[in-house]
Amino acid sequence: MIDNDKPQNDAANEDVKAELKGVPEEFLTGEGELEKPDGGDVSEALEALKRDLEEAKQETLYAKAETQNVRRRAEKDAQDARNYAATGFARDILSVWDNLSRAVGAIPDSLREDEKMKGLVTGIEATQRELEKVFKQHGIERIASMGMPLDPNQHQAMMEVPTDEKEPGTIVQEMQSGWMIKDRLLRPAMVGVAKKPD
Repeated sequence: MIDNDKPQNDAANEDVKAELKGVPEEFLTGEGELEKPDGGDVSEALEALKRDLEEAKQETLYAKAETQNVRRRAEKDAQDARNYAATGFARDILSVWDNLSRAVGAIPDSLREDEKMKGLVTGIEATQRELEKVFKQHGIERIASMGMPLDPNQHQAMMEVPTDEKEPGTIVQEMQSGWMIKDRLLRPAMVGVAKKPD
């Protein structure tokens, strides 16, 4: 009698062999089935695999944390570059501000009232206001000094002024304005500080 099922059985056996291809031979019997090995070797192998898996998880977590730290540092560096890119230029342009302020301060009242000079005075003052507006747009702001207590982080004491009118340590004179860019000191204010008269 001819066995019509033989080709189907051969195909099934090939499928089983394909599925068991990656299984080590010591776990297989001659029939191609998984055998139950004694517990010692398998439990040790399983423990080793668990340790390897735990180590791989830890390494993945460390790598992920390091990647996040690198990304945060890069974002902070880029933000700082945007915020403080104008620092060098701003320091240089402050001397223009100083000269303009001196010019405005030196204009006598008689010149301000003179019809011929009124346009020139107005133009100088408008230039100073425009420069201050541009400073503010770029986060550059003047440090408050007059009447404030001396702050060594923002003010540089150049002299002491004996007076009873202000508390000792109070700024009573500003020789040169101080400036900040965002939250960083661009230039300290040069000031005179009150002290008790001798």
